[in-house]
Amino acid sequence: MGTKGIEIVDMNVKELIALLNKAFSDEWLAYYQYWIGAKVVRGPMKEAVIAELTQHAADELRHAEMIALRIIQLGGTPVTKPEEWYKFSGCGYDAPDNPFVKEILEQNIKGEQCAITTYKNLVNLTNGKDPVTYNIALQILQDEVEHEEDLQALTEDFETMLKYSK
Repeated sequence: MGTKGIEIVDMNVKELIALLNKAFSDEWLAYYQYWIGAKVVRGPMKEAVIAELTQHAADELRHAEMIALRIIQLGGTPVTKPEEWYKFSGCGYDAPDNPFVKEILEQNIKGEQCAITTYKNLVNLTNGKDPVTYNIALQILQDEVEHEEDLQALTEDFETMLKYSK
């Protein structure tokens, strides 16, 4: 933790750490949701969906790393117990109990939409108050918007394929 790095934050650092731990927990749950979804998904276009889910899982893990480092820079501790991720999470976790392609895509679109809201709020909160967290939140927000777009495009492709296969 850097003293000057904390001094430049013009907001309540403890509250910011709490919000970052919420996002950190969401990222770990999103990582696992993507990772396990890529393992169990079934149905048409599953190879394209597996590739996308695998890439998104890697991105979510990278986001968790970015947030953990920022929490530590601010003098906090990232959530250390996986069972606490649920307590802190704002977006939750949808188990892929129905592994059909369309269901997996819908679950993950819902998760991305929640993440977009989370990071939009963090961007707004930190704008002009904490440039480091602001830049991290903005980078992650850009990824989450891209993820939603990717998943919606796959859903459209899936629906088009079904329409023309009849």
